[in-house]
Order: sequence, then C-alpha cells, then structure tokens
Amino acid sequence: MEPLKGLILSGGAGTRLRPITHTSAKQLVPVANKPVLFYGIEALVDAGVKEIGIIIAPETGDEIREAAGDGSQFGASITYIVQDKPAGLAHAVLTAEEFIGGAPFVMYLGDNLLSHGLRGLVSTFAEDDPDALILLTPVDDPQSYGVAELTPEGGIVRLIEKPKDPPSNLALVGVYLFSPLIFDAARRLEPSWRGELEITEAIQTLIDDGRRVQSEVVRGWWKDTGQLADMLEANRLVLEEVEESIEGEVDEDSRVEGRVVISPGAKVVRSIVRGPAVIGPGATVEDAFIGPYTSIGDEVAVRRCEVEHSIVLANSTVEDLGTRMEASLLGRNVKLTRSEGLPKTLRLLVGDNSIIEIL
Repeated sequence: MEPLKGLILSGGAGTRLRPITHTSAKQLVPVANKPVLFYGIEALVDAGVKEIGIIIAPETGDEIREAAGDGSQFGASITYIVQDKPAGLAHAVLTAEEFIGGAPFVMYLGDNLLSHGLRGLVSTFAEDDPDALILLTPVDDPQSYGVAELTPEGGIVRLIEKPKDPPSNLALVGVYLFSPLIFDAARRLEPSWRGELEITEAIQTLIDDGRRVQSEVVRGWWKDTGQLADMLEANRLVLEEVEESIEGEVDEDSRVEGRVVISPGAKVVRSIVRGPAVIGPGATVEDAFIGPYTSIGDEVAVRRCEVEHSIVLANSTVEDLGTRMEASLLGRNVKLTRSEGLPKTLRLLVGDNSIIEIL
C-alpha cells in the first residue's frame, strides 16, 4: 500500500457556534488554548501522515491558511483546497481528488477531537487493507447522526443518515479511511434532501458493490466541538490531561493548586488558580479566582472576579462581575464588566469585539 495522505475538512459555516463563528472559523476556536484544527493535524502527523490537504471555504479559508501555514510547524506539508460551496462531505472528497491522486487517505473533520489519536486506526487500515474503514461511537441521540447497522460479528449491513428509527446507537465519528474507490462511489451519488452529497451514501455504495468496509468502535473519548456544551466538554477533557508548567509570574500572595499551565509572560497577582487550567501568554489574573476547566487566552485580563469551566479567547477583559462566570465561551476582544445591580449567575456565548455591562 502506498503512503496514506490526509484530508482535513475545515469549511462549513459553523452556525451552531454563532456568534463566535460570525468572525472566526469554527475550527480555529481554541480548546486548552490551541485551535481545534491543530489537534487533527497533529494526530495525522503522529500517525505518520505527513502530506495533508485541508478543504477550506472561501469565507474562512484565508484565516485557516494564516493559522496553519505550509505545515512545517507540524512537520507536515499542507495543501489548501477550496470547496466553493458546502455541498456535503462526499462533494468535499471529490473536490480533493486531484490532491489525493491514487493514494489511500484518512479523512478527518476539522472540528472533531479524538483522545487516542489515529495511530491504531491507521495501522489497522494498513494491515487489513479494506476499501474503507470507519470509526463508530455509542451516542445517546443516534437520530442526529449517520448510524451503522451491524451484523452480530460486527460487519456493516448498512449506514443510515439521521434515521427516525435507529437500528443501533453506533454513530459515525468524523474520521474515515478510504481507498481511491470512494471517488467512483461519490460520483454516482444524487444530492440528498439537504442538497448535499452524503458520505454515508458513498460508503453505502461501496457496501452495495460488495466492497470490504470495516468499522472500529472509538477508544477513549470523541467530541464534535460544533456546539457550546461540546466545546466546553472538549476543553475539560483536554485539560484533564494537561501537565503542570509554570513559566509566567506568580506573586507571593497567590496560590496555584493542581495541574495548571501559566504561560510565559502571564502574571498572577493576589489570585487563586485551581487546575486543571491554562493561562495563556501575556495574560493577567489579578485579585481573581480561576476555577477548574478554564482556558484563559493570550493577553486576556481577568480582574476582581471568578471564572470557572469557561473559555476566554485572546485580548478579552473580564472584570468586576460580582458573581461567578461559568460554562461560558467569550470571543476575542470582548470586554465583560459590571455596572450596577444584584449578583446573578452568568452563562454566556459572546461573539468577538463585544462590550457587555451586567446590570
């Protein structure tokens, strides 16, 4: 088998994470202060896949190009492929056909996170040499996903997109390994009721053609970070594995408890930081409490308030709230402060360049 190529899908409008994604690609929203997209690139490189194509949309492509560059920072070579419209995952595959050539490839959705990476899947694909290998995970709401019906031995009978009456609770995770046969299957598709070429239907075509399609159930955790709750949960899961590193300044009146990353140039003054948590480069935490599962971005200022189980993006300010902010995601350049009024619990999804006064 010739070397695998990688294909990361990083288009899409990100409607479920608005207003954050009005001004930023959803794949660049950070988890533990690192863009979600970068975890996918690193997982591919870790599995030995060094030639990577990234599907981008015209609206957010420039931002993704600027962030990921030519791939050298990851030890990879990145090619950017513009998908002119969001016409489905199988359409994205066809858009990348020239880049893929005749190679087998891994397709990875750029807003997904896998705890155990891709090494195991890639080695299984190389050893068994199937026509496709798909990753499945048990979900509570299979009606919202592409779902697999399996034989008692674990073979795939069929795949159904968003079934009203699901045959199992095993949903397709956003990771697929394909031989070049997938291109012919995708070309034979008609658009679905959503007007898209569905990857589940392309894989079903391989099954109907008698091709060998294997599945594996995900080990560890998997997260689609397309919604606020999932983004916060992914942040929590990644922070669970963070290792303590204190390179910034912590004054003698502050306490740092548990596994905390305080990045170079960050300052913690008369504050408590309770991990797992990450404080980004140049951030200031002053007279404040930073609770577990919090990621404070670059150059953020948190003063005279409490923040827990939240993500605060670069260059934002949170101060004088008079109550604890939790389960929140603040965009870049946000100013969140209090004018007057009674303390109330805050749950916020705030877009970039906002100023909010809590009354």
